[in-house]
Amino acid sequence: MSQTFPISVTVNGKVYNREVEPRLLLSDFLRHDLGLIGTHVGCEHGICGACTILFDGEPVRSCLIFAVQANGHEIRTVESLGTPDHLHPLQQSFKDKHALQCGFCTPGFLMTLVPFLEEHPNPSEDEIREAIDGNICRCTGYEKIVEAVEDAAAKLSQAK
Repeated sequence: MSQTFPISVTVNGKVYNREVEPRLLLSDFLRHDLGLIGTHVGCEHGICGACTILFDGEPVRSCLIFAVQANGHEIRTVESLGTPDHLHPLQQSFKDKHALQCGFCTPGFLMTLVPFLEEHPNPSEDEIREAIDGNICRCTGYEKIVEAVEDAAAKLSQAK
């Protein structure tokens, strides 16, 4: 029998108390134990960015963190952003600007860009490109993603 450790982690505002094996990746915990399948697993090496979540408000690759390391921390996944009937402005901009095709990378982009837009309410194209530098998309060519971020920034600044 494998040794397990108790963890208490807040995910999308809800506290979860679980027993986890020490080598369980946070990405696998979110997907398999909590059923939050919006966190995608691509490369499992932290390169593609598909598994990006907010860990205490900072974007991190959940495939590079063990679930036990999340003990006592706050996590937000893409499921926290909006609903199908009421999308987050960034999600709406991705939809409006056709900034996704297959959608596999989209949750990672969104979770990277939410705190970026909070810190950079009026970003330049170069700043946007630098912000998404760690996220790989094999479908879009990035132009539409940049346009979506510019659109979301405008929507968010108008909402203030």
